[in-house]
Amino acid sequence: MSIQWFPGHMAKTRRLLTEQLKWVDVVLELADARIPVSSRNPMLHKLLGSKARLLLLNKADLADPNWTSKWVKYLKESGPVYAVSATSGVGIKQIVPELERMVLAKQARQAEKGIRQQMIRVMIVGIPNIGKSSLINQLTGGGQAKVGNKPGVTRGNQWVRIHERVELLDTPGMLWPKFDDLEVGRKLAALGAIKDDVFDIEELSSWVLEWFNQYSPDSLARYKISEPEVTLESIGRKRGCLIHGGRVDTLKAAQIFLRDLRMGQLGSITMDHLN
Repeated sequence: MSIQWFPGHMAKTRRLLTEQLKWVDVVLELADARIPVSSRNPMLHKLLGSKARLLLLNKADLADPNWTSKWVKYLKESGPVYAVSATSGVGIKQIVPELERMVLAKQARQAEKGIRQQMIRVMIVGIPNIGKSSLINQLTGGGQAKVGNKPGVTRGNQWVRIHERVELLDTPGMLWPKFDDLEVGRKLAALGAIKDDVFDIEELSSWVLEWFNQYSPDSLARYKISEPEVTLESIGRKRGCLIHGGRVDTLKAAQIFLRDLRMGQLGSITMDHLN
């Protein structure tokens, strides 16, 4: 099952990001703590070059805390990283102080040249539905950005004051043109970064269930199924998703399963593992 989604507005976003980089001091990159590698856009490494970057593993409240701790430790080898939750507010207070630390050297150089201290300008980037708008609302106290639990809510770029000395440029969610690793596309789709109408929901749900049966069977305990493996059929029967003749409506079962997964009803899960 191959999943690809790169609509035209994402190509435009990439062009704008490249043009606007020269105006910012730091890039704030959001990734999903449940898939901290699969949710990072590989194009950004080339686009950002040597620009200072702060990585935030958002939705940490939905991820396995043991895996999150391991990932933070591992990713810190490449630069500053924090686990946060834009919905609960966990970790949010660390962001502005870290941004201030990251520009100290630049500001010292400017001071030597007689340039007075200026606003810290930050660009926020990440995949669709990663929680950029929710994060901005946390930083500003609410009401600054549209929030939705689906990819593609934010389409325009806008500057937002998040602190007396920090301005943040919001950008639309952006994927990359081709997922070389098929599992990356599946994980992104499973956790809501890709629109549901561009892939087969039943096929994807079956793959995700196979993954959980193999790597995290305890996550499926909520379905109270005694069979060796949990399937769309068994979930459908348990939830009463029956159609004519007593057959299981596997599409409805798949929709229930994906909703449970995305809303955190399966408990704390992490689908990217360190070797």
